[in-house]
Amino acid sequence: MRFIISGGGTAGHINPAIAIADKIKETLPDAEILFVGGKNGMESRLVPLAGYPIWGTEVEGLKRKLTFSNIKVLLKTLRAVKASERMIEKFYPDAVIGTGGYVCFPVISAARRKGIYTALHESNAFPGLAVRRLKKRTDRIFVSFPDCIAKLGNPPGCILSGTPLKSGFEQTDREKAREKLGLNGHYRYLVVSFGGSLGAATVNKCALDVMGKITSVRSDVLHLHSCGKNAAKEFYDEVRRRKFDSCPNIRISEYIYEMPTVLKAADAVICRSGATTLAEIAAAGVPSVLIPSPNVTGNHQYKNAEAFSKAGAAFLIDERKEGDTEKVPGYLAKIITDNELWKKMSERSLSFASSGAADIIVSTVLKDLELRKSGEKGTIKQ
Repeated sequence: MRFIISGGGTAGHINPAIAIADKIKETLPDAEILFVGGKNGMESRLVPLAGYPIWGTEVEGLKRKLTFSNIKVLLKTLRAVKASERMIEKFYPDAVIGTGGYVCFPVISAARRKGIYTALHESNAFPGLAVRRLKKRTDRIFVSFPDCIAKLGNPPGCILSGTPLKSGFEQTDREKAREKLGLNGHYRYLVVSFGGSLGAATVNKCALDVMGKITSVRSDVLHLHSCGKNAAKEFYDEVRRRKFDSCPNIRISEYIYEMPTVLKAADAVICRSGATTLAEIAAAGVPSVLIPSPNVTGNHQYKNAEAFSKAGAAFLIDERKEGDTEKVPGYLAKIITDNELWKKMSERSLSFASSGAADIIVSTVLKDLELRKSGEKGTIKQ
């Protein structure tokens, strides 16, 4: 069987796509899988690293405001749909699966024109623009949050699956992860901070505050920080200015590739609160300080973080409130120095973990394809 999987722009769309591909290969070792992504997107690096071929398309997202540039974006999208149709005619998949983001819109649209089975996965509590626009043009929709079904208008074919995670999150053991990172015998605590695959200025600032007040003065703490691609030069310049580059226990990179190992080994995490990130944190059972992005559709990151905070799994920082980000070093210190608090937060974090999302998606898609082959229509059970 042949499958096209499309999703990109950020790791929050890419990693669930890779997890679905891995489950397809596990279920059908002979399956052929082709990824579709933006030519210059992060997927062009992450997908080949996962061992899959990728076809690049020229497409970009619409601006939030009504601008002339959106006309160019729409024309580019139309060209991308035509190019996707030609690509589909050559590869001719049995199914096309999209994991959100503007990059999946042209290929899902093209597949529907060709009468090919399509499915979408939405990780966030509030569905993105691509999923909202495609909801009536797809055979099946999978979501990670129950509220998302209502926000999509309760479309037929919608199933609560959870967020697919890379297999490493279920297979990695905490002690083995810490040993792999060289923590045992060298460092007592591991602090991890990141602002997403592209970076986030507020998270980078908070990470610098933690470096200045905690990790640069404590030799028993290893601090791994991912500054993101977009902010790399500026961040490295600031690190050198503050002389943090001379601290052996502060390690900085643009992106953390071994996230299952890193999160499993971590004692505390400072990050945004996108759905995929929270699913990974829950799977690792790690306490966190969450700084939701205020620049997202439906303020869904704040709602995600609020759920973790109310359950006692995380400390919530609202960057819109003056002085709130200054609390980050204090919250972090509480997590790593209070063993009882750490245990409680870890348990609460684990309570949000859901396993088997990729299983649900792949098994449902394969069942739908069998029903389609026999001339029947699948029924939706919610």
